[in-house]
Amino acid sequence: MSSLSSFFPSRFLNSMHANPRDRQTDPLSRLRFTLETMPGSRKYNFTSATRAEILAELYDAFWGPYAHLFLPNSNSSLPLHATLSEVQASAGQLKENQVLPGRPCGHIFKKGESCFRCKDCALDDSCVLCSRCFEATDHTDHNVSFFIAQQSGGCCDCGDVEAWRHPIDCPYHPYTPETAEYVSAFEASTLLNTPRAHPKTLTGQDIPPVKNYPYRASVPTELRESIARTIGYALDFVLDTLDSSPDETVVPVSDQDLRSQPSGDPLMHDLFAVVLWNDDKHSVEEVIDLLHDITNRPRDEASQLVDRIDDQGREIIEMSTNTARLLEIAQTIAQIDLGVTVRRAYDTFREQVSAVIIEWLLDLTRSRLSTDALVLREILAQELLSHRRNSSMLSAADQSRLPPTDIPDATRLDWLFLYHARLWKKPRLNLKEIYASLLTLGHEHKLAIASHFASVYHRIIDAYLLTDREAETSIKYFALQLFTVPSVALYIVRHHNIVSRLLAIIAAFFTNQIQDKRITYPPNPDAEIDVDTFPFKSKRFMPVFSDLRYLCHNEPVQQLIAHNREFITQFAKTCQIFMCINPNKRAASSHIEYETDAWISVFNVTLSLSRVIKVYGEAYSKATVGDLVAAISTVMHHILMCITVVDDRRDISRFPPVNFHEVVYGETTYKIINFDVMDGSISFHHSLQWLLAELFKHVDILDESSLQTVGLRSLRDVCLNKASEEAMLTIIDYPLRVLAMIAQIRTGLWVRNGFAIRGQLLHYRDFMLRELCYDQDLFILQTALVVLDPNTVIVSMLDRFQLLGYFSGATLHPSYDTSHLSGMVEEFLYVLVTVLTETASATKMPLPDAIRREIVHALAVGPCTFTDLVKRVAERMVDDVCFERVLKEVANFKPPESTTDFGTYELKDEAFDEVNPFFYHYTRNKREEVEVVLRNRLKKKTGVQDPVIVPRPLNITKGPFAALSSAFESEVLVQIFFYGIYNILTITDASGAAPASAEAILDQVLHLTMVAAVERPQVFSGLAVYKIYEEGKNLVDILCTFEHHEKYPTYKARVQWVLDQITLHQPDEVKRRRRIPDASEADVEDPNEAKKRAAKARKEAIMRQMKAQQASFAVNFEDIDDEDEDLTDTPEEPVSYGTCIVCQEELNNSKSFGSLGFIQPSRLLRRHPDGHQSYTNEALTCPESLDRAVTAPHETTFPPSNEQIKAAKRVHATNFDAFPSQFTRFGLHGSICSHMMHLDCFTVYSGSIRQRHRNQATRNHPESIPRKEYICPLCKSLGNVILPVVSAKPPELNSVAFPDWVRAAGISILKSKPDPVLESLQFRTGTGEFVFWTAQDSAYQSHLRVLDRPDSTELHKMVDTVMVVAKNISQQSRHLRERSEPDPGERGAGMYLPEELVGYTLSALEVALRGQGSPGKTVADNVTDSQYRMLRGLLTCLTKLVSLNFKGRPDEGREAVRQAIIKRLLPEWSRTSFTSFSHPLLLRDPFTILIETAAVAPDMLKHVLVLTYYAHLARTVLLSRTQACRSKPCSDGVEGTDDSNKARSQPQLLRYTM
Repeated sequence: MSSLSSFFPSRFLNSMHANPRDRQTDPLSRLRFTLETMPGSRKYNFTSATRAEILAELYDAFWGPYAHLFLPNSNSSLPLHATLSEVQASAGQLKENQVLPGRPCGHIFKKGESCFRCKDCALDDSCVLCSRCFEATDHTDHNVSFFIAQQSGGCCDCGDVEAWRHPIDCPYHPYTPETAEYVSAFEASTLLNTPRAHPKTLTGQDIPPVKNYPYRASVPTELRESIARTIGYALDFVLDTLDSSPDETVVPVSDQDLRSQPSGDPLMHDLFAVVLWNDDKHSVEEVIDLLHDITNRPRDEASQLVDRIDDQGREIIEMSTNTARLLEIAQTIAQIDLGVTVRRAYDTFREQVSAVIIEWLLDLTRSRLSTDALVLREILAQELLSHRRNSSMLSAADQSRLPPTDIPDATRLDWLFLYHARLWKKPRLNLKEIYASLLTLGHEHKLAIASHFASVYHRIIDAYLLTDREAETSIKYFALQLFTVPSVALYIVRHHNIVSRLLAIIAAFFTNQIQDKRITYPPNPDAEIDVDTFPFKSKRFMPVFSDLRYLCHNEPVQQLIAHNREFITQFAKTCQIFMCINPNKRAASSHIEYETDAWISVFNVTLSLSRVIKVYGEAYSKATVGDLVAAISTVMHHILMCITVVDDRRDISRFPPVNFHEVVYGETTYKIINFDVMDGSISFHHSLQWLLAELFKHVDILDESSLQTVGLRSLRDVCLNKASEEAMLTIIDYPLRVLAMIAQIRTGLWVRNGFAIRGQLLHYRDFMLRELCYDQDLFILQTALVVLDPNTVIVSMLDRFQLLGYFSGATLHPSYDTSHLSGMVEEFLYVLVTVLTETASATKMPLPDAIRREIVHALAVGPCTFTDLVKRVAERMVDDVCFERVLKEVANFKPPESTTDFGTYELKDEAFDEVNPFFYHYTRNKREEVEVVLRNRLKKKTGVQDPVIVPRPLNITKGPFAALSSAFESEVLVQIFFYGIYNILTITDASGAAPASAEAILDQVLHLTMVAAVERPQVFSGLAVYKIYEEGKNLVDILCTFEHHEKYPTYKARVQWVLDQITLHQPDEVKRRRRIPDASEADVEDPNEAKKRAAKARKEAIMRQMKAQQASFAVNFEDIDDEDEDLTDTPEEPVSYGTCIVCQEELNNSKSFGSLGFIQPSRLLRRHPDGHQSYTNEALTCPESLDRAVTAPHETTFPPSNEQIKAAKRVHATNFDAFPSQFTRFGLHGSICSHMMHLDCFTVYSGSIRQRHRNQATRNHPESIPRKEYICPLCKSLGNVILPVVSAKPPELNSVAFPDWVRAAGISILKSKPDPVLESLQFRTGTGEFVFWTAQDSAYQSHLRVLDRPDSTELHKMVDTVMVVAKNISQQSRHLRERSEPDPGERGAGMYLPEELVGYTLSALEVALRGQGSPGKTVADNVTDSQYRMLRGLLTCLTKLVSLNFKGRPDEGREAVRQAIIKRLLPEWSRTSFTSFSHPLLLRDPFTILIETAAVAPDMLKHVLVLTYYAHLARTVLLSRTQACRSKPCSDGVEGTDDSNKARSQPQLLRYTM
């Protein structure tokens, strides 16, 4: 016995020696004995009976002799397998008590339950309502959404004063002012109190019972102690068990490693268990197959096992003493990255017991003691917040089981937070639900739990980022319920320094300071960042940034940030780490060989960080002038320290040395930074500049009157108080480099950098990131205009865009060719227009006004759906509560008119007055579209033929940016105006044509000129007259020349307006230079109109002359051969089909190209079900045409009113029976995404996909290489083929009358000779089908095995893509097809492509277009151009297959196939003995023959259509008669009623007659 004492703790041995009768009198001792001995007594086999026994012992120890206080009807025990809450609920004890003012709802959401969110009422998106509270409150006209809870754990926030903007007046949880006053007083005292040097976490003794609860039950002291001791022991048992549980699912390498694992088994039994863990990376079927193979289980049993794993989170799959066998199983499973562990059965059994204990604790939170619903949760909270006692399984030898040194005085709750990652799905969710229920007890409980969560937060993040196998159930997400409560967030930020610790975690993680699965804390500040390391590739870091954003979004925390400088200092240091990461350098001479995906990870980090920057900057709206000035100085200091300080650790690629040079522009010398964007390294990421921009946006605090209180006069003093002008130029130069790089990328100067650089550009300017990054860079530049000399800033911009020479008169550039130069000028002017005229940030535009502006400009382009609209507006604005309200104010909703239509929003007419065509989020195309709309509207409104859209004044009346309009007094700006117009006119006069981008450049220059005339009319007019430039001319001279320039008549009205404005201030100078038509010219009609009239007269004369010549030609030369006509034809211009989406080169006949398509198996089409009379009746009662809706369109309103809903009546009887699946038709469906690319580009792109799959083997790629799939580079649609694109020219149809054509066709066949080659290529069954049109034709050869002309080979390559996909599907779907086919390997095997690909696709297209027709149009009129292109491409593939089998013939076999088709159709040839058409025609689908005709003989489509149409009618009559004979005896005995082929063909007939 003494030897056993070393293994068992003393209390366990005492329980073994105790008298059984004594154990009966002490329920807790009996519970302890049962749990400690249960693994051995149950032989380590956990069953439902084991669970029931554990629950029974727990309840007995829990309530002792007081069971009657819990159980209804004075029951002394619970039913087997039942829980207390279930019994109380069935007895009605858990019904809601009376209304308690000030108490929150606290309803815990179950999985699958509805949760409601009201943006108008909620403080943030984390505040939700249960259905009961939502239905009881009024949310009329509010922005309401709902969702389904994906897992349990969240709670209803009704009654929580900190969750709502205003009281929501729930009758069940009424608002009390006292609660709100208490929270406000707590926040005020927390802000004033000095934080402790060592934060104190609240324990159970620090928390008083919930006050003012009227339903308190009298709890005997003995019962309270029994409850507390039982809960305490249960918690300690769970923690003792988890002490030896692993943090990760790692399989031991050897038997020795297995046996040396930590274990709580005192006797170290040699029985081990393999446990399989749940994950989201593997499919259910994959795991079932794996278990079936390695454990020899039947599939049904393996399936049940997998279901339990999915539900519980893990399950034992094998238990044995054969460790070699267990290790082999575990290592096999681990090879496919499934979580698996091998541990002693004793430990695994105790873990299963712990899961039952957690389930029991959860049940207690749902139960009551008599009428008291709080006391059990209060005792549970008190025990959780107490220290562990008598930890029987602790071992001092195992350091992992010692209390963590960085968490002093760890309580049970701390341990549970730390051990959460060691648990599995079900217990994890149960624990989170327990914690959520405790939060609803009261404010003190929230603070206590939050303080413990904050104290171990860094360890929780360690587990979440580095080891947790089930991230979605991590305790880290519990932060959402704590960090979004304002008073709680303030408390833990103030007393637990959580913001600083979070920033330290982010800094350490992204600098890869990770050791032993722990993030180093505190981090080394000198560590370097590397975007190719693990942290950037991890996808779990985003929620960590979200936690920081949640904390900083709370108003009390924002006040703390604004008034304490250490917060901005710490945040600036963190942002400094991410400055200029992943720089780009232009590839000048050769393409980049290997494009990495690192930029995607960097942008993901940027997106997360920039959102925090936005919230952090907004916090300074609560700051004083001194606080904001100090924050601006701090951020500027960190920027300069980052980019200017030279030391050994400086990364030259990220922060090149800062050099200045002097440039002369307009007779003035400027000292600016020397940097070449085409040669240097530039990063998109400047987090500190974005933070600085956010601080500059508080223009109300930076007003001159406010700044005077701290001894400063302007924003210039704020910035230059501790920094020089050169330092400020250095700060703004980094965003300026990005803007210049963007211009070069968009112009095409960075094409050799590949897709990666364009991807970065698209993300940087994307609507999601634009407001956080791109707009910030523009605003920094705008700020520089009011801080520094505008001339210096604009010259810096010209230098960075390398346009100093262009705007000095040099139209040739050393680095840019002509097209690139024009593009760069356009891009530069776009930036200039933006920084000079954009006023949202400069005036601190209220968010509702900003949202209104975005919506107005998004809809000015044209009506769009809600989905498209939110893609044009920044994410922050879409999420705001006022978005939909503003949308209703400025737009009208047009409801959909049919099932295929979409509801659209259309801008109200009065809102067009707010549209600025030069809105900085517009692209050039959108700006031009909006200008057309506005001009047409003005034309209609004023009657003026060429109206002028006059820009509105900036109206910046106060704040530091009131001086922005003074930039229009800049001499540099006037010089830009001059040369912007002068260079275009000079090039136009020299070449006789407008240069590239001329209209865009002139539009922008004139717009800026008009704005200058509005903002600074007097000074601008003086500069326009007295500043002399090229050829002794000034701006007025060039405007006067421009006014009447014959190449640019569309600008005349705008130039006239500018000159008129200058005339108001400089009348003599303008009058002397301006040419005004005299009275005689005025009487004459407008020269433009005269030119138009003369041109029209000349055109009509030429047309009459051509018509006469054609008539004469027809009379004199009507017998000339076609060959001579061909010789006289003029060569046609090459037809352009747009540009290749890869190389951007033009698509024409000079280079082979195709459309990206997708062929997939389908069962869309239905066949008529035999024996279902209702479907026959439905077909017979269909309207004559399915191209139009049955009912006439009627006025609809959306959403419908209650009266309309009540008055709505059913038009047809509802049939809830689904269509029988066995009567659907299998086939191949082709679709197209409308994008095209060169065949060579497609080959390269396909190779890049294969390379990506090889390089990223562990990634879940969107396409499958074995299925030949790819993703369209532009629209991301799935594809697997490339279809040839042929001319859209319609074929010339045979104009001979139908009887004459039939007779001529018969004669031509009689004259023809037998064709053995053709006969060998037809089916032996006599159907008339051709073997080369089958998907598995054994004689088909790819282009690699066939020598052909180059153009023909290119087409053959495209046919290969179709044949490979069709063959793969055909081989796998033989059991789904009913037609008779040759055996695989023979000619003619597989799907018949004319019928089962082209015919099926066309039929599906017709079904999709039903109900969309209009009078005078057929279904063909609704087919889109891209769909026509797809059909022509498929027919071209069929034609190519014919030519491959008739090599050497001039017509490539078309005539032979043509005659075979005619023989198949004409009845006399089917009856003759010397043809092979023994199979009846009506047993084939005549539509297929029509498709065959279109492929080889389109000229006779007109006549074949007649024949196939009559064949369809005949089939319908015969097969309808066949069905009638099946339902009752047939009097005339139709032959062939038992023919199975006819039976199978019948449904197809009815489809074509419907």
